[in-house]
Amino acid sequence: MRVVLQRVSEASVSVDGHVVGSIGVGFVLLVGFTSGDGFEQVKWMADKVGGLRLFSDAAGKINLGLPEVAGSLLVISQFTLYGDVRKGRRPSFVHAAPPEIAETLYEAFVEALRARGLTVAMGRFGTVMEVHLVNDGPVTLLLER
Repeated sequence: MRVVLQRVSEASVSVDGHVVGSIGVGFVLLVGFTSGDGFEQVKWMADKVGGLRLFSDAAGKINLGLPEVAGSLLVISQFTLYGDVRKGRRPSFVHAAPPEIAETLYEAFVEALRARGLTVAMGRFGTVMEVHLVNDGPVTLLLER
């Protein structure tokens, strides 16, 4: 499981010109799954993301988590995180989980985040999405399990 986390001051995701998810302060998570992933990886990642302290406190030190800043999450499925371009000029996606497995894990990940008391907006699995965001930082992390 791979997650690209971007700290944002606002973000939204649209499908066919219609906003399907939006947040203010928080994290945009691009989430990809590989064929070997399961619920263990989902739980671990939800605990990791939910516990990260990536916002500045009054002293300017990065020390606050989502709950302390009333932050939210925008979670977007992104199978291309498992694109392999080591050979040739076009990516191979053989390591990405099949859609029926990835969608189940995606939904389980969102539910695991919500179970931690986090506010979560979502993209729409398996569709072409436009993501708009305003970086806060920039703070961008790659998380993998």
